[in-house]
Amino acid sequence: MERKVAWESYSEDQFEELEALSKRYIDFISENKTERRCFRASVAQAQAAGYISLEEAIAKGQPLKPGDKVWSGIHGKTLVLVHIGQNPLEQGLNILGAHIDSPRLDLKQNPVYESDGFAYLDTHYYGGIKHYQWVTLPLALYGVVAKTDGTVVDIAIGDDPDDPVFCVTDLLPHLGSQQMAKKGSEIVEGESLDILMGNRPLVLKNDKTEGSNNNEALAVEQKSVQASDIAKTDGAHETGDEGSQKPKEGVKAFALALLEEKYGITEEDFISAEIEVVPAGRARDLGFDRSMVLGYGQDDRVCAYTSLEAQLALDSAPKTTAVTVLVDKEEIGSVGATGMGSLFFENTIAEILGLMGAEGELPLRRCLASSRMLSSDVSAAYDPAYASVFESKNSAFAGKGIVFNKYTGARGKSGSNDARAEYVAYVRRVMDDAGVSYQTAELGKVDAGGGGTIAYIPAKYGMDVIDSGVAVLSMHSPWEATSKADIYEAFKGYLAFLEEMGEREF
Repeated sequence: MERKVAWESYSEDQFEELEALSKRYIDFISENKTERRCFRASVAQAQAAGYISLEEAIAKGQPLKPGDKVWSGIHGKTLVLVHIGQNPLEQGLNILGAHIDSPRLDLKQNPVYESDGFAYLDTHYYGGIKHYQWVTLPLALYGVVAKTDGTVVDIAIGDDPDDPVFCVTDLLPHLGSQQMAKKGSEIVEGESLDILMGNRPLVLKNDKTEGSNNNEALAVEQKSVQASDIAKTDGAHETGDEGSQKPKEGVKAFALALLEEKYGITEEDFISAEIEVVPAGRARDLGFDRSMVLGYGQDDRVCAYTSLEAQLALDSAPKTTAVTVLVDKEEIGSVGATGMGSLFFENTIAEILGLMGAEGELPLRRCLASSRMLSSDVSAAYDPAYASVFESKNSAFAGKGIVFNKYTGARGKSGSNDARAEYVAYVRRVMDDAGVSYQTAELGKVDAGGGGTIAYIPAKYGMDVIDSGVAVLSMHSPWEATSKADIYEAFKGYLAFLEEMGEREF
């Protein structure tokens, strides 16, 4: 069944709304490339829209009532937004669930080393990536370093125009015949994805050099080395010209000296650091017609951002309580304290019920079992360059609206969530009534592979869940592409879901 292209239905006002939303979205994903930054930005937007901290409400014993808006987070990586509706919570919630983590490289706990005159940062990859896509790109470092004195240093290096960038090197084609004969998965191995970060060795001058232009730099080097004792690496120095001295691993020493001078970070501090390596540079309009967005992390921040916008667009108390969940760790199985598999979401709803006078296990179970959810995650957009792995009748197409996936999983639907037919029909009716362009899809041909989302986790409560989201080209690559029309339709669809689901029985 052929679905219409969403672009063909827009009025001039809708075109303006689409472009305004796309601009805000581009700014958001350009400035928030990690889950921590997404969390902080989302909380700031929520507070500006009148949301209060659930933790503060609990501490004050503040009762909650219809119309109240609260937020709760865990470890600065997972966020729950709740706009309390007019109906009792035991009648269920309308939930949007998206994830804010994305495939990337992470620094190991002991990352710094020197090899043949270069200083490197050792990495491991996070989530499903094609290793070869991450070479020779300008890369940025984002994250935090927690020090033993209790301070936490925020790291953001590579996106400011004055910042340096980093990269993973690759072999020149003139010498790459053996490399190119390998399978794609072997062209670049995971252990080879180390970040090049320097080439200049540290040199300590015994005496001031007359006429030197580097006195200031040398002073910085000397100060840093004295503070961190970096110059004593391996307990040895090499003697150079004019009585100068240099550590055995001088390039590593110089890089560490600069890190300590600028950020107060020593080599040991990497043990308690979380630093992510992501593509440097802003998201951009794609195409002569500027109809698409090219940017990092659109899986799944395109669904997270449109869910956030829909949640915050609710002015007055909705009839059914509206909830948006932005979670971490989806790309590695939704594990850990900040993944959807934790009890954080359930505990949050229990606390809200308690502040509304509905304490106990039974109201919570009734609330969750009666809820409805859109698992808001991206779909693979049909790519004519790789048509052989798609089944066109059941593929998502860029520009044809928000995508609904009745089935997820792999091959024989292992790991699948399966939305019941009645719920799918209910969602269809809500989208049709709101004038939302939508399509249905599966992830490629049955034998080609597959994938999953967080949908199966909340489904364990017995609630209705269906996967929905935006079609993405080049998914899991450093630079992914989406259609602005699909971004706009996702926002419209999520808003219609929050406003209308649960108001009528199917």
